[in-house]
Amino acid sequence: MDKYLEMIRVRFLMMLAYRTNYYTGILIYSINIGAYYFLWTAIYGGKEEIQGLSVVQMTTYVAISWMARAFYFNNLDREMAMEIMEGKVAVELIRPYNYLGMKTMQGLGEGIFRLFFFSLPGLVIVYFVFPIQFTWDLGVWSLFALSILLSFFINTQLNLLTGITTFFFYNNSGLIRAKRVVIDLFSGLLLPISFFPGWVQSIMKFLPFQGISYVPSMIFTQGFSQHEAWAAIGQQFIWVLILILPIQILWYIAKKQLVIQGG
Repeated sequence: MDKYLEMIRVRFLMMLAYRTNYYTGILIYSINIGAYYFLWTAIYGGKEEIQGLSVVQMTTYVAISWMARAFYFNNLDREMAMEIMEGKVAVELIRPYNYLGMKTMQGLGEGIFRLFFFSLPGLVIVYFVFPIQFTWDLGVWSLFALSILLSFFINTQLNLLTGITTFFFYNNSGLIRAKRVVIDLFSGLLLPISFFPGWVQSIMKFLPFQGISYVPSMIFTQGFSQHEAWAAIGQQFIWVLILILPIQILWYIAKKQLVIQGG
């Protein structure tokens, strides 16, 4: 376990060396949140609420969604694709650790860095610029923290699945881009799930995407009751367990037909 904890620390320090990128990222995310704020203000057009969310709740939802994305987002699929195509994965496979576990810990180290140097400073800035309603209920914060951690694992597992496909496709850059668009759309980052047509919501209940952004954001904005919040967290946990199976099966098959393209 010590070596995996060390990977978290090393990735955190690596990100710290390039922290200027994240200072500019805070500005970019703040601009995104501002654009969505003015967009949703125009959409509401004086209405008190739409789909159970007031304009203040919607602004808070947008801010939390984008800042939470900084924590759960990572490029592990692209990293894996490059390592496989360049032949570096062959060396990684003979090292005394689990390759997928190592990648997950690297993503967690990156997420922790983004949380402290991106998300928290960014939330402070947008709090004083836009009408965001924060709650100081420790129960809500605890549920949100648990939910955002599970969202990290779901997103990372989807990235691992996408990265593993490089063993079969050899160049899956198109799949990686498509996966990112699907996650941003169906996770609730761009539009809350409750705003989708009823039949789409019914389908999305059987998909893991809403556990990435929609669930933690709705918990924070108190768009869920406590019972609904716990049910949604339970669903997130179930998806974390479910996704382990296809990852392990695909990883087992992939190692059997490893082809090094370079190196």
